[in-house]
Amino acid sequence: MKDEQFKAWEQTRAKGKLNFILFSGVLSYGLPMFIMMAFMNKPFADGLTSKAAIIHCVVWPLAGLLFGVLMWHITESKYKKELAKRVNT
Repeated sequence: MKDEQFKAWEQTRAKGKLNFILFSGVLSYGLPMFIMMAFMNKPFADGLTSKAAIIHCVVWPLAGLLFGVLMWHITESKYKKELAKRVNT
């Protein structure tokens, strides 16, 4: 992990896990995917209560949530390894 990445993650993690998951996962991944898939698959063609629309409204926010959780754990793991290296040297 480069020094600027290390410092950036320290700032990010100081804001909290929930904040990261909501902004980096749900809003930065789930929402754009929701919008892109709405244009590509047209799930709202039969109205907001159609089966496709309901699935679309559930799947993409959940995908964003899972993406955020996964990215938090991956980056936190890299951060902790780097922190251990820096403490030992």
